Amino acid sequence: MSKLVVYIATSLDGLIAGEGDDLSWLPAPTAEGDDYGFSAFLDGVGALLMGRRTFDVVAGFPGPWPFGDRPCFVATHRPLPAVSAPVQAVSGDIGAMVAAAKAAAGGLDVYIDGGALIRQALSADLVDALTLTTVPVVLGAGVPLFGGGGPRRAWRPVGDEALPGGLLKRRFIRA
Repeated sequence: MSKLVVYIATSLDGLIAGEGDDLSWLPAPTAEGDDYGFSAFLDGVGALLMGRRTFDVVAGFPGPWPFGDRPCFVATHRPLPAVSAPVQAVSGDIGAMVAAAKAAAGGLDVYIDGGALIRQALSADLVDALTLTTVPVVLGAGVPLFGGGGPRRAWRPVGDEALPGGLLKRRFIRA
């Protein structure tokens, strides 16, 4: 059965993007091609659900669409630009958007991305697993991962991994 999973990097001060959606602080893959486990994570993902701001940032990256041919649902009320990927706009209740992504995931997990959308899913208690990679930098201002309004929820740590460059990946599941 599909799970809703978060896989995201944060700064030491809990931000997922700097001011102006700046991602320049994120490390590039190592010289050996290590992408800190992201490709292995994507192997278990059947569909994506992402916020519009996140989509706009990712669609602006050079090179091919980074998520291959996986269905991607973008939470938005605005028309989407054409991209060479199976992308479609969705809107409405977070539960309905998650259900649509799970139906398209073919039994694999649904990767949710974008600060506001992740916070909505957390508030609705829909997230099954969190993988947070902490990058040793303080941004000072930007887009927070967590912030107000959600119910209290305990998470069970299921693994820590030290990565090159002082990064720390921590995985949590619902307690």
